[in-house]
Amino acid sequence: MMTSASLRALLAASVSVTAFALAAPALAQTATADTEVGEVLVTAQKRSENINDVPLAVTAVSGEKLDAIRSSGGDIRVFSARVPSLTLESSFGRTFPRPYIRGLGNTDFDLNASQPVSFVYDEVVMETPVLKGFPLFDIDQVEVLKGPQGTLFGRNTPAGVLKFDSAKPTQTFEGYAQGSYATYDTINLEGAVSGPIIEGVLAGRLSALYQRRSDWVDNLRGGDKNDSEGYKQFAIRGQLLWTPTENLDALLNLHYQHLNGTPRVFRANIIQKGTNNFVPGFKRDEISQDAQSRAVQKIESSGANLKITYDFGEGMPELTSVTAYERVDAYSRGDIDGGFGASFAPPFGPGFIPFPAESADGIPFHRQFTQELRLAGNNGPLGYTVGAYYFNESIKIDSFDYNTLGGGALQGYAYQNQKSESWALFANVDYDVSEQLNIGGGIRYSDDKKDFLAQRTRSPFGAPRTAILRANPDTSEVSFNLNATYAASDTLNLYARVSRGYRAPSIQGRLVFGDTLSIADKETVMSYEAGIKGKVPEARLRYDAAVFYYDANDLQITAVGGGANFNRLLNADKAVGYGFEFNAELEPVDRLLITAGLSYNNTEIKDSALFTQPCGGGCTVLDPAGPIAGTVRIDGNSLPNAPKWIANVTAGYSWPMGEGELFVFTDWAYRSKVNFFLYQSAEFNDSKLLEGGLRLGYRAPEARWEVAAFGRNITNDKSLEGGIDFNNLTGFVNDPRILGVEVKTKF
Repeated sequence: MMTSASLRALLAASVSVTAFALAAPALAQTATADTEVGEVLVTAQKRSENINDVPLAVTAVSGEKLDAIRSSGGDIRVFSARVPSLTLESSFGRTFPRPYIRGLGNTDFDLNASQPVSFVYDEVVMETPVLKGFPLFDIDQVEVLKGPQGTLFGRNTPAGVLKFDSAKPTQTFEGYAQGSYATYDTINLEGAVSGPIIEGVLAGRLSALYQRRSDWVDNLRGGDKNDSEGYKQFAIRGQLLWTPTENLDALLNLHYQHLNGTPRVFRANIIQKGTNNFVPGFKRDEISQDAQSRAVQKIESSGANLKITYDFGEGMPELTSVTAYERVDAYSRGDIDGGFGASFAPPFGPGFIPFPAESADGIPFHRQFTQELRLAGNNGPLGYTVGAYYFNESIKIDSFDYNTLGGGALQGYAYQNQKSESWALFANVDYDVSEQLNIGGGIRYSDDKKDFLAQRTRSPFGAPRTAILRANPDTSEVSFNLNATYAASDTLNLYARVSRGYRAPSIQGRLVFGDTLSIADKETVMSYEAGIKGKVPEARLRYDAAVFYYDANDLQITAVGGGANFNRLLNADKAVGYGFEFNAELEPVDRLLITAGLSYNNTEIKDSALFTQPCGGGCTVLDPAGPIAGTVRIDGNSLPNAPKWIANVTAGYSWPMGEGELFVFTDWAYRSKVNFFLYQSAEFNDSKLLEGGLRLGYRAPEARWEVAAFGRNITNDKSLEGGIDFNNLTGFVNDPRILGVEVKTKF
């Protein structure tokens, strides 16, 4: 239950955002603009709608903001803190993002980790975390849907959905090409060509991306200059749109990517004991490691999907089928202790290294097949969507442990095999009670089954081979949502939403360092949300705000590392979260466009019986002792990687020059303190992150071409993004300042 303080905070937020809505029309009285901010269309309910008519919190990112935050060749993590209540981090690298929405996420680094935030690319769910890192290029729009989203998007969406829509084939010939060069020999080449193949019947679009960054981190231990943090990545997407009649269209999407680089660099003892400060003399471009020469990361994925749409005619429903197949191969090996040597095999460093750690994980086999059928239409005041969904996935994971002091020889091996099958039936309706009031709701029945087995065949400690361990969780669940939207005026909507979502059971089987499987039961989340969405045409202002409260039961959490160096899945009896979010887009004068976002999130684990093992790397633990020696209680702690505050702002301005225009665009993102693990310590957290971007250039008439200089993290903010806690005070950090130039042409 909410405390009185929590209730007061939530009520205060409600009053604040409501006051803004009521005051917004008054802002228009001082404005002299004769245009308005453009309409934003989203597909959060699997149909195209004005964002202000959708009864849930959703943020759309497109246009100049999307181009700017991607300009340094960044991966999906560039969206972190650039949308209210959204953060992303990774201890793996460019292709394994760990997302968190309103504090709900998963710190698990296993390659079959279950996450409560779903990634949907062109209407296809990407379940395995490595698939979620498919690079972004030729993208129309990104939508962030706050959860739960179980009714229309199914299982594993209690926190929400990140939805990516690529640009589609066109019936007119067009395209673009762009290239940039930046710090550390960062190269980003991207382009697309689109147009008719058979006039009015068949159109196609071919898009491609090439990204490269040279190694830029020096390894002082080996004397190697420019030894780490480089990558080469290539991706391509081909689409064919077949429209044989006015009622039928079929869109085929084929895509492929390949990544060759180094994994996330872990840096030994970069945190001052007793604080979360960097040690004196820390340099982002220097490490001292004895296993870095063997570090490698290779990812290859491909997929195909076919979307068929048939319109039965005026007043009749539309039938949509989405069939998809995905596969991925992956291998990543790195220096996990982040240093060299060991206390029993000097010399060692930086700082105290109790033992060496070098490991690898791989996916030698993976296949995912999905099928969705849905029927959607309108019958007078009634709108409806009904459908069925099927998911089938098979994955094998290999885990390796190596003897660093023995030249990297293999000393431990275990494998996991997992097969997942799920099916669901769903329905969603909305009804116009009057011209002002619309009510809606939806329900989804899901059935999930997993067959899992794992075995250790070689132990780094000389332990015997384990038996083949098996787990077969089978569960079903009902998700639902109820909502109402009231049009207080032509420019102001009020909405309320109650929703329930769930995450299917999860299994962890990293047996190299353990002898048992770890299983988390299904979790359920009940969420209550109310908000406003409006616009002030005279002031060229669009805004939305929401307050929310959620109650998660049997929350799946991961005890990562710790003194035992072994991942364990846990179910917290309960966790609660509440807060507010705000978005605005404003054009106060011609040619000046400003966007702003703000969120507050308060999360708390509520389980007096829950305890875990804290760090084994000499950190300063702040939690009370647990019932077993060497453990601590985590009841009352906030969720990992759940900042209370996120704020972001962008501003773009242009002024005529000749027949074209000069333009400048800046974007800033802030997030407050985050804790990296379930337990609290003085070291394993980061106080804040503030990153800014700047883009300045010239754009030709009709945007036929442009040239720009850009910078990312222009103040060179240096922040911890995560830690490794089982060996020493290891951390990993954000990217440094990147400066570059870019040219782009459209045709």
